[in-house]
Amino acid sequence: MLKPFAPREHGKMKEVLLAPDAPGPEIHYYMIRGGSDKTNITVWETGTIGGEYIKTYGHYHVGRISETYHIIEGEGVVLLQIRKNDSNGQPIDDEIESFMAIKVKKGDAVFMPAGTAHLVANTGKKWLVTSDDSPVNFEETDPVSLPGHADYEPIKKLRGFAYYLIEENGEPKLTRNINYKKVPDPVWLTLQEYQKTI
Repeated sequence: MLKPFAPREHGKMKEVLLAPDAPGPEIHYYMIRGGSDKTNITVWETGTIGGEYIKTYGHYHVGRISETYHIIEGEGVVLLQIRKNDSNGQPIDDEIESFMAIKVKKGDAVFMPAGTAHLVANTGKKWLVTSDDSPVNFEETDPVSLPGHADYEPIKKLRGFAYYLIEENGEPKLTRNINYKKVPDPVWLTLQEYQKTI
């Protein structure tokens, strides 16, 4: 029998937090995987950990997979980063070509292109809830918590994205992750501005 539910626990999230020793909730977010016939649902906790908004782990997709996130409830920020390539066309994990931050709210839909790492953070005071159309193969060893189409290793190795999203004076602000060698200035975009870039 399929078990589509998985929590993302604090112990696992410490791998990508700005302040891994700061206290946090037992569960950061909850995932319900739907596979090819249903959408996937994710629910975020509220609050911050060491000043950083609660977020998803973040990942790149394996292969030419894109997906769309629909914001069902709440508000947050989507972070997107694209790696530079070496002379052989292979991605360089610690060198980033572009970094974007997009504020989203209930009713919005955000397209995540293939090759673009993405995470979503909850910046609101209530649950952030999304649905997405990312594929899930339930024949995999751990399809719910660690689906095979998602590559978490570059993010784990560098302890998060090129920027962390923190709260400063009640507003979201980006602060650089020093584990990356080359990082451009981040670009804040409205959803409408972002849609013109894809």
